[in-house]
Amino acid sequence: MTGAIWEPAPAARWEDAFLCGNGRHGAMVHGDPADERIIVNHHLLVRPNGSEHARAPHLAPDLERLRDDVLAGRAASAVARATAGRELLWVRPFHPAFALRVVRPTAGLAGYRREVDFRTGVVGSAWTEGAGTWRAETFVSRADDVIVHRLLPPEGATVSAALSHDVQLDAAPDDLDITLAVTGDLLRVDVAFPDAPGSGYTGWTRVVEAGGGAVETDGTTLRVSDAAELVLLTWVEPWAPSRTRTLHSPAARAGAWDELLARHSAAHRTAYDRVTLDLAVPDAVAAQPASELLAHPQRNRTAILERLFAAGRYHLLSSSGMLPPRLTGIWTGSWDTAWSGAFTCDANLNLQIASAAVAQLPEASLAHAAFVRANLADWRDNAARVFGARGIVAPAHSDGLSGGSYHFNDGYPLHLWTAGADWLLHPLLDHATVTGDEEFVRETLVPLLAEAAAFYEDFLTRADADGELLLVPSYSPENTPAGADSPISVNATMDIAAARHALRAAGNDALAERLPGYRVNEQGALAEWAWADAKDAYDHRHISHLYPVWPLDEINPFDTPELARAAHRALELRGAENDSAHGYLHTALVAARLGDAQRVERALTAVLDGDFFHPSLMSGHYPHRHVYNADAAHTLPAVIIEALIHSSPDRIVLLPAVPPSLLPSGTLRGLRTRCRVTVTELSWDLRAGHVRAVLNSDFDLTVNVHLGTDSDPIPLELPAGQNIAFDGVIPQHPPHDKGVVPCNEPLASSS
Repeated sequence: MTGAIWEPAPAARWEDAFLCGNGRHGAMVHGDPADERIIVNHHLLVRPNGSEHARAPHLAPDLERLRDDVLAGRAASAVARATAGRELLWVRPFHPAFALRVVRPTAGLAGYRREVDFRTGVVGSAWTEGAGTWRAETFVSRADDVIVHRLLPPEGATVSAALSHDVQLDAAPDDLDITLAVTGDLLRVDVAFPDAPGSGYTGWTRVVEAGGGAVETDGTTLRVSDAAELVLLTWVEPWAPSRTRTLHSPAARAGAWDELLARHSAAHRTAYDRVTLDLAVPDAVAAQPASELLAHPQRNRTAILERLFAAGRYHLLSSSGMLPPRLTGIWTGSWDTAWSGAFTCDANLNLQIASAAVAQLPEASLAHAAFVRANLADWRDNAARVFGARGIVAPAHSDGLSGGSYHFNDGYPLHLWTAGADWLLHPLLDHATVTGDEEFVRETLVPLLAEAAAFYEDFLTRADADGELLLVPSYSPENTPAGADSPISVNATMDIAAARHALRAAGNDALAERLPGYRVNEQGALAEWAWADAKDAYDHRHISHLYPVWPLDEINPFDTPELARAAHRALELRGAENDSAHGYLHTALVAARLGDAQRVERALTAVLDGDFFHPSLMSGHYPHRHVYNADAAHTLPAVIIEALIHSSPDRIVLLPAVPPSLLPSGTLRGLRTRCRVTVTELSWDLRAGHVRAVLNSDFDLTVNVHLGTDSDPIPLELPAGQNIAFDGVIPQHPPHDKGVVPCNEPLASSS
């Protein structure tokens, strides 16, 4: 049952719809037999709001004065100079296209069930009506790039239905210019934005199979009568900047259901099946509807985690293609999507794709690479205009079509965040390390890292009396030093880590050596700013200063045990602030790297018990499913993986931080490591104290295997292409001479 979820009733709200997608189109299926609503999404549908031509302003001439002011303690007034008179401008908001409605007369419905099969990507519903069982099915084809919907009556019955497009979804603007048309067997809708000439989109639904029934036009509606079955193809095309555009020919969109499904599932199933997790959930528990499992998290935690792992991989795969996932993946049912449904780059995007490389979803990694490449010109523009520098500076927000830095706000001065490019390149480094793709390294990664380093070579012009470089201005997203009047300060730990990583990756070790070291504060914690005047503010959802731990692995229990203890102390003191899902799971990722199983368990339990998940297993940003958001859904598989296994180019750590009550035993298959070893099987049983790993290396390799973060290395020879089994005894009472002491205090708040 881990490959599917089901519910006993149709979705009453768009947030509860079941999801499918191919990385370009997305569909939200309600499953109502009488009035089916399939909300159609496209990754590039963003509504003009005035930012479509925005670029970063020319602030470089004021940079030296800004630096002087920040160093003199006048950061607030310095930042205000840049924001004064500038309207806060968000990126263009992501929005739905329309709902395809299939309305038909019904009577005497019984035995209803809707489900989504993660292995095929098909959302289906079935019910008894009259003398037999009806079935409706929907998928988004990875091969043909269309949303395919079929309505199949029982043998001897026929389908009669009215088909229409409904653009007036939740919070739809009043001024949309909507044109509905029907030609033959084709529904068409054109939607234009009057305030932005040439902006809009066209959507079609074509009847490709009516099973001998009649297809008639009724105004803006298609009516199908007495068909043996009904197969519909739906697709959307955003317009080019002008109304002169090339649209796909509707005649090219054809094919029988079986043919379309076979072409799609060959690609989808192959990707989904690469990695599996089995937590030995009893069949009776696994067979329950997702809503029933979620309603009783205390007794179903392991079952929920198993299902969330499967759903998280499914949703990540389904929302990654032409772009990586947005804050809402590739789905929304509202024209007023929170935070514009943007790509939020200072935490959320990286968290969502954290599992992509090791969990064998290169579709997500390569979508992220496409996103980076498409925005490079704007990133270079940001570096030149804001900082007068070569290289690249990534913004904190993007609509997918623009990478300009134009989000200006005194409280969130994101335009002065310099670590973004290095942070956003790390998932690509992970992909290269896991796959060994030399062409990708040569053609994509090395040039990008060189540009990230070039920025810091120009930016790092200030130094203290001892010649140590100063990162100024410096910003730790999205926090403010305790008692300070501005978030802008000096030597944010994330900025130091990013600069050092970028410079070393580009071979500029001399400049990297002049960067400040990390600071351990008076509480023994890795400080968020390596600057004495910037005091730590602990009660915050972001933990940007732990970038050296996750994902950089620069600080870890093996190579830097003292700094690892300081990082753990920082994690121990951190509060949960507003209970954002991404805060909990970011904490769990760092805790896993540090070997703190109890804190991983605490963070996961907070998410499981906090009612974050819809019946679709898509998540909310806040507890009680408040604000539709993909952070928890997409990030959770990465947390489970990091708790079970961590790897570097010369090290594999088995069971570094397994939460004992949540993951007492199980089997994980198909994982890839950063030493190019496939984990054919990882089986563990904490109660029996046994772990078994079957490893297969791409090349002849001797790798150090660790059992937890406190163990000594065990060299293991892996001949290329051979399955080699490693059996170990799980330490019951590790000595903690390298790792960290498990947490024994609650999350703290800033004083």
